[in-house]
Amino acid sequence: MSVSVIILAAGAGTRMKSPLPKVLHKICGKEMLFFSIKEALKISDDIHIVVFHQYDKIIQTTQKAFEDCLDKINFHLQNYDCYPGTGGALMGASQTPFPTKYDKILILNGDMPLITQEELEKILLPISPITLSVFTLENPSGYGRVIVENQKVQKIIEEKDACESIKTISTANAGVYAIHKSILETYLPKLHNDNAQKEFYLTDIIDLASKDKIDITPVFVDEKSFLGINSKLHLSQAEDVMLERLRNQAINQGVTIHLPHTVYLEADVVFEGQCHIQPGVCISGKSKIVNSVIKSHTVIEDSLIENSDIGPMAHIRPGCQIFNTHIGNFVEVKASKLTGVKAGHLSYLGDCQIDKGSNIGAGVITCNYDGKKKHKTIIGENVFVGSDTQLIAPLNIQSNVLIASGTTMTKDAKEGDLVVSRIKQENKSGGFYRFFNLFKK
Repeated sequence: MSVSVIILAAGAGTRMKSPLPKVLHKICGKEMLFFSIKEALKISDDIHIVVFHQYDKIIQTTQKAFEDCLDKINFHLQNYDCYPGTGGALMGASQTPFPTKYDKILILNGDMPLITQEELEKILLPISPITLSVFTLENPSGYGRVIVENQKVQKIIEEKDACESIKTISTANAGVYAIHKSILETYLPKLHNDNAQKEFYLTDIIDLASKDKIDITPVFVDEKSFLGINSKLHLSQAEDVMLERLRNQAINQGVTIHLPHTVYLEADVVFEGQCHIQPGVCISGKSKIVNSVIKSHTVIEDSLIENSDIGPMAHIRPGCQIFNTHIGNFVEVKASKLTGVKAGHLSYLGDCQIDKGSNIGAGVITCNYDGKKKHKTIIGENVFVGSDTQLIAPLNIQSNVLIASGTTMTKDAKEGDLVVSRIKQENKSGGFYRFFNLFKK
């Protein structure tokens, strides 16, 4: 599609009450700006992002996330001191007229993470010189009001400049525009900042164009998809909507999710095959779940789980690859590869590799950190690790080894070994009574 996209991402977002730039706040594990970029890339190969507040951080973070698409993404620094506001973003950024590749321009906001390709294409469909997204709200407080007559937009009035009668209008500006480049070239130089905020409003172009009898077509859009984020409350509301989408997407792919409203998923999570997700599960990062059962209240972060059952109440930390394995309750695994392993309960397995047929008893821990750096534990096939064993890395335990319960293991084991490390048990007759100063009757 021959359209350029401009994403406005220059605002400080003071109502977020955070030092982090507003557009870098996350929903479902991804910066909200990235959702707008992702949808924009589906319809255009010419994306322009206008930045100002902490622009270096926004640019650096975005370039890292979209390193494969940098030939399609351009950054422009707004001259905020001279040209504040949404209109100022286009008046005082890089060049005027704005250096877009195509004549048709779609203007988005970087704080609209719920926007979708389908909704954007609806706005691009009319052939009018200007198309404006609008929605009807029961409570339009905070939004600019749109005056529509004879199915054409006449004017947009920002709430801060609206009188009480205008505030009763329920048709509001959803904040996304499709505008021909010639319109911007004609009317941007005519904008002024004679308003309550002393800013240059992009919405004033609508008023100027309407006075010149230019057609401005309103397109009614889905309110949820155009939710703008101005506070932490809005952020949580947007995440609720995104979570519902992600859960429904997984269910439509064939994933069974029990009590979906209790399950947390992030945007980069991938499911394949027959998966079952029980209540209270949290799956984050770039996790991939293949033909597996994730039991109640289990947390999985940035890991691959394949043909396995995990939990309940297990914690799979980043960097794990788990195949054909049973992980039970209260087991924590980090940066490890497990293939065909049983770890039933109450274990910590960090920085290790364990092969098929091995059994990890309750209370087993890999002591992988010496206070300065991490060390690896390698366990072969058919190794039985008894309960309450400490494996002090670095260790290499070959296949077919039996490690007795209560062992503190500091040396490697060869195939066929029995490893025992215990203090000899002594039973002191009458020791109980002497300790408590009691006399046996």
